Amino acid sequence: MRRVSRFAATVAIAATLALTASACGESSTDSNDSNDGEAKGPGIAFDVGGRDDHSFNEAAAAGADRATEALGLDEAEFQTARSGETNADRVQRLSSLASEGYNPVIGVGYLYDAAITEVAADFPDTTFGVVDAAPEGDNIYGMVFAEHEVSYLAGVAAALKTESGSVGFIGGVDNPLIQKFEAGFVQGVTETNPDVEVEVDYLYADDDRGFADPARASQKADAMLGRGIDVIYTAAGASGTGSIEQVAGVEGAWAIGVDSDAYLQPGLAEYQDSILTSGVKRVDVAVEDLITAVHNGENPSGVHVYSLAEDGVALATSGGFIDDIQEELDAATQRIIDGEITVSDTP
Repeated sequence: MRRVSRFAATVAIAATLALTASACGESSTDSNDSNDGEAKGPGIAFDVGGRDDHSFNEAAAAGADRATEALGLDEAEFQTARSGETNADRVQRLSSLASEGYNPVIGVGYLYDAAITEVAADFPDTTFGVVDAAPEGDNIYGMVFAEHEVSYLAGVAAALKTESGSVGFIGGVDNPLIQKFEAGFVQGVTETNPDVEVEVDYLYADDDRGFADPARASQKADAMLGRGIDVIYTAAGASGTGSIEQVAGVEGAWAIGVDSDAYLQPGLAEYQDSILTSGVKRVDVAVEDLITAVHNGENPSGVHVYSLAEDGVALATSGGFIDDIQEELDAATQRIIDGEITVSDTP
């Protein structure tokens, strides 16, 4: 598994992303209140949905847990956001983590972008990381992912597994980041089988509740299933639980998870037989990389793109439900890596 070597390969990019955010955070652990002035472990500011969102917050937590255990660091400090907060709330959360000595301080979600840029300037000796954003700063490291590439593979799987000839995509919020998932998925479906119909819907046009509203996702999925759609890919953070639950109630229908491997999530165990695969973003690897680098005395900055070519994104194989189409998926993966397929990141 790659570690410090990633940072030498950091690339600068211009990113216009938009995802979710946070609110007045509450600490989810009582550890690390004081350590006699010594350097503490990492501080993680979660997006809405918290650690157990079965999505990218959970992946970030897993990476932090692995790193702290492997390196013998204090446990990470986790703080959780709520819907509807302001940038000032995010600044307060990040400033609190930095002032208490946590290093690195990592914001999970695009809306930490501006807050991290502001706070990092006040704490030049602390390394800040942000998931799904590309801020500038000598002590800021951006972690972005090729969501469109893994979503293409999810589309290939959906096109090959559908029995009805109709598949669906549900996005949490209709913004540029979630549109990357949509674009890749639709392209993967249509280039695999142009006769398969793809229906696209979003929970909200511009509201971060789209990542913490499983009831609304359940309603959207129910409507799609009622129209004969039998494979649904949901990119909506914690809201995806509602979609997966709804799909599991229909015999022969498949759900495709996102960010983390949904099949392996304890909270989704009862729906395992209906989870075809997941478009995984290796947020855990990115977070673990950053914590390891800081521990080793490095000061990574800039932006790194975690792509399909370096296993920064991947299609989950848990459950064995895509074993019969693995040859086609492997071929599509290689064509993307070789540049034979250019996956669009916009619908």
